[in-house]
Amino acid sequence: MNRFLKLASLGAFVALAVSAAAPSADAQQYRRQGSVVFVTPNGEILDYVPSGTGYARDRRGNRVLVDPYGNIIATEARATGYYPRPPAREVYNNDPYGDDAYGDTRYSERGAVTGSIPRDAAIDRQPLDEQPYPQANDDYASIDQDQQRPEVTQPRQPEPVISLKNKSKTEIVALQVFLDRAGVSPGAIDGHMGANVTKAIYAYQQMTGETLDPNNTDAILEQLRMSGGMPLVSYTITPADAAGPYVAEIPEDYAHKAMLTSLAFTSTTEALAERFHMDEGFLKEINPGVDFTVPGTIIKVVNPGEMKSGTVARIIADKGKKQVFAYDASGTLIAAYPASIGSNDTPSPSGTVTVERVAFNPGYTYNPKINFQQGANDKILNIPPGPNGPVGTVWMALSKPTYGIHGTPEPSKIGRTQSHGCIRLTNWDATELAKMVKPGVTVEFVD
Repeated sequence: MNRFLKLASLGAFVALAVSAAAPSADAQQYRRQGSVVFVTPNGEILDYVPSGTGYARDRRGNRVLVDPYGNIIATEARATGYYPRPPAREVYNNDPYGDDAYGDTRYSERGAVTGSIPRDAAIDRQPLDEQPYPQANDDYASIDQDQQRPEVTQPRQPEPVISLKNKSKTEIVALQVFLDRAGVSPGAIDGHMGANVTKAIYAYQQMTGETLDPNNTDAILEQLRMSGGMPLVSYTITPADAAGPYVAEIPEDYAHKAMLTSLAFTSTTEALAERFHMDEGFLKEINPGVDFTVPGTIIKVVNPGEMKSGTVARIIADKGKKQVFAYDASGTLIAAYPASIGSNDTPSPSGTVTVERVAFNPGYTYNPKINFQQGANDKILNIPPGPNGPVGTVWMALSKPTYGIHGTPEPSKIGRTQSHGCIRLTNWDATELAKMVKPGVTVEFVD
């Protein structure tokens, strides 16, 4: 079968145009501070120098602000002539592992840098056996007061950027599904060639020893046919899909969260997108005008294949790449996942720890006496479990208190945003990994 027929077979499921992301105008909202301004990688202007940062020079000799790990958070520029238009994004794109480097600007890694504590920051949990349902213990990192600030170092060199040659969204979906089935997760499948896909390609090559050409759609489609079929398939919405149970919305206030019986999905599209490893917006995009609440409705979904199996003996959490690697006892890579690992305010630890326990469908305990003050809440709150809970559907507690590997209620942001010190994966990736680990598995944080 020639290339035209293969692509036509793939295109029969969906035909989508690739739209360019609109540039951000946020930079115009900041006021001028002196003769110079500091511009973040996504084009925003800082109106002050954040605490905990240092000065350095980039390769072009520009003065830059760097965080304690050496990551460039802003570049100095002359204020004269800067307003009203921000500079071109690529001039200030210094994050080698950010999505902007790969043409996907939908999710900002940094935004305006502040020293404030996020509203969903560190939260304490009680032991699992003291709760009415499984609880995640110590989800978000609490930083020791005597923690030493690491020396500022230059970021390591990333792998070369991988470019696609005039590939349609459906062809990129085929690539994402191929990687997902191989056990090197591209995150939420959405038809975009972002950093998560690039990282997965390099992980695939590390796992197999084979060079993957992402532009060879013929070969990718042939492999998909032999490993479970086409990347997009038809699915009929069942009465159970339509029935849920669902919740109307997920409140932000923890006291209101605690009043719910579960933090379940809010809609059929959210539930189906997670089941098929998809971005919810992409699911709606390839099924225009569909009422997902009607049983019997036939829709198009991603065909991700079977869950990866094996026994994990060692995990590496690469903070620079925002990626987790799982190895067996022989040192063979058996799975890789995009991850959100730490932030400037609550960085992840360094060194090696171990997995202490695994909890599926964990609850969440908020303790204002130990952690931050959330709204007017001044009492311990037991927040029920569910995929929209703060730790998603899985909690893998680590031997360093308050740290763990867990899921998330926002899968499309994994690898594109920061966490509060823990290792955050999509719910499906966290579940897959949790089923392959046991207490005692080592987790090594590398910079």
